[in-house]
Amino acid sequence: MSIRVLNDSEAQNSEDTWPIPQQLRRQLLAALLEKADQPLREMSYEEFLDWADEDTLAEWVDGKVIMTSPASNKHQQLVSFLDQLVGLYVRYRRAGELRVAPFQMRLANSGREPDLLFVNTAHLDRLLRTYLDGPADLVVEIISPESIGRDRGDKFFEYEEAGIPEFWLLDPQTQRAEFYQLNSAGRYQPIQPVDGIYHSAVIPDFWLREEWLWQDPLPLPLKLLAEIAGMDAALLDQFENALRSKSA
Repeated sequence: MSIRVLNDSEAQNSEDTWPIPQQLRRQLLAALLEKADQPLREMSYEEFLDWADEDTLAEWVDGKVIMTSPASNKHQQLVSFLDQLVGLYVRYRRAGELRVAPFQMRLANSGREPDLLFVNTAHLDRLLRTYLDGPADLVVEIISPESIGRDRGDKFFEYEEAGIPEFWLLDPQTQRAEFYQLNSAGRYQPIQPVDGIYHSAVIPDFWLREEWLWQDPLPLPLKLLAEIAGMDAALLDQFENALRSKSA
């Protein structure tokens, strides 16, 4: 949250257009600045779930509510792309369930809202009506300037401590993708894509090319699924042409 305090000249010039008295205005701004980066009152996780709705941008950490900022257009485009690509894959493979934010994942001392989370079929009992009660098998966080500290710091260690087997950290600003998998010591080990291709450890036979994440516009998920499945590209071209002819 960013609040700019008016200097004396600006405050005087705005006096006629803003009916709040100058002294009260300064007190209000000071109070907002003091509270801008502070969590809300303490509450239990159950109270948090009752308090928050689908439009609330917030997470629960150590009994406190932490507000988050709205996502950018580029961020949402990447979430939508991965939702379609990974979501369709796990659905057809019957490998588990994928959820996108806002959807809570409750860990030992926090309730986080990853951008995407995947739960394999063996752990679907953790998937409750309004939240995941326990760690996901894969978590994806898309970094924004506002979230970089949380994603690289608090969340990284929380996810590692919770034993989430796989963690993707994607940065659209630098076009950098980091893929982590838990090693035998329970610590995240960075996994380098081979020839630009990353293979998931928890989604059976799923892989992606890192370059797909940064294309503008993003590629069509259906075409990429065909490539992952080893399908003849000519068949997919016929399917796409048939769809386009219907809309012509």
